[in-house]
Amino acid sequence: MEPVVTVGLDGSPESLAAARWAADEADQRRLGLRLLHAWPLLAPEPARAPAEVDQNYWAKRLVHTAQAELQARRPGLTVVGSLVAEDAQEALLRAAAESEMLVLGSRGLETVESYFLGDVSMPVVARAERPVVLVRAEPAEDGHRPAPPAGPVVVALKLNGPGDELLDFAFRSAAARGLPLLAVHGRSVPFHARMPWGTDHHVTEELTKEADGELGKVLRPWREKFPQVEVADGVRLTSPAKAVVRAAEDASLLVVGRRAHRHGVAPHLGPVAHAALHHGRCPVAVVPHD
Repeated sequence: MEPVVTVGLDGSPESLAAARWAADEADQRRLGLRLLHAWPLLAPEPARAPAEVDQNYWAKRLVHTAQAELQARRPGLTVVGSLVAEDAQEALLRAAAESEMLVLGSRGLETVESYFLGDVSMPVVARAERPVVLVRAEPAEDGHRPAPPAGPVVVALKLNGPGDELLDFAFRSAAARGLPLLAVHGRSVPFHARMPWGTDHHVTEELTKEADGELGKVLRPWREKFPQVEVADGVRLTSPAKAVVRAAEDASLLVVGRRAHRHGVAPHLGPVAHAALHHGRCPVAVVPHD
C-alpha cells in the first residue's frame, strides 16, 4: 500500500474537521488520504441493486460527500473512500498500522463522565502502533470556519529516555508547515526547594541550568538534520502536564509521546498525554515510542 494518512469518519462535526485537517496534512506531506468508515452492520454489497434499496446508502453518501469536499479543497490530492463492516476500534487500529498517521475527531472529553468513559478514540490512541492525531471541531462564525492557528508546533520532551520517533514526527510536521518548533520540558520543583515565602532561588536556578543543558543536547542533532526549522526550547519549573498545556495555547499542533504497548502490559496514556487530549485546544498528535 502507498503511504497514506487515514482519517476515521462517523459523520460528526468532529470527524469532518479531522478529515479537513488530514487532507491538508496529507497534501503537505505529499501522501494520499484514506477516508475510513467502519460499521459492523454494513450489509454485504449486492451484485445488482437499485439505489433506493441499498442498505448502505447513507454510509456511502457520508464517505462520498466528504471525498468530494476534500477533493475540491485539495485538487491534487489522491482521496480514496473505504467502507468496512467491522468494529470501529479494531478497524481503526488496523488502519493505523498501515498508515503514516491516523486522524480522528475529538469532542474534547471535558465532562467528568466522558473523562472516565472515553469513546472509541481513547483506546485507539492508547494502542495504535503509529501516531494518532485528534482534532476538535471549531465552531463556525457567521457560516465561516475560523482559519487554523499559525502558531508553532509544540513538542513535549521528558529527557530521560529515547524519543527519536517523537522528535522525528515533530520536526517533520514543523518542516512540512514551514512553522517554528517549540520544545518544552516541564520539571517540578523539588520539595526541599520550597520555602514558606516561595522557592529557593539557587536551587531553581541550578535546576533550570541543568535541564536547559540536557534539552539542548537532545535537540542538537535534530537542529542539524532540519536546519530549515526555527527551533526554540524552554524549561518550565512546573508539572510537565501544566507546562505543555500552557505552552500549546497558541500552537498549531501539539506533539506528545507515549510508551509503545508491550506484550503483557495494559495499554495506557501518561499524565502529559491525558492533559494534552483533555485540555489542549489545538490538534494533538500522540506518538508511540520505545
